[in-house]
Amino acid sequence: MKKCAKEAMETDCICDKQHCRLWLNYKKDLNCTDVSIKKHGRLGLKEVGERLGISYVRVSQIEKEAFKKLKKKNFELEDTIYNT
Repeated sequence: MKKCAKEAMETDCICDKQHCRLWLNYKKDLNCTDVSIKKHGRLGLKEVGERLGISYVRVSQIEKEAFKKLKKKNFELEDTIYNT
């Protein structure tokens, strides 16, 4: 957990650091994904969609695309390892 997330939890202060890659516009979790994970653990597609302001179907689509990219990247990495 990042230092700023710990500080936000200790002081119960909403984070305003929108430039942070962990920032999310969800005041119930102090605008921090680290705080959200610490409070709730793993979230389902519906909860993620609610926090991001999109449907759970869209979250599922994004997740599938991310897995495709990771899988492709992993294959590219394996290919470069074997060809060296």
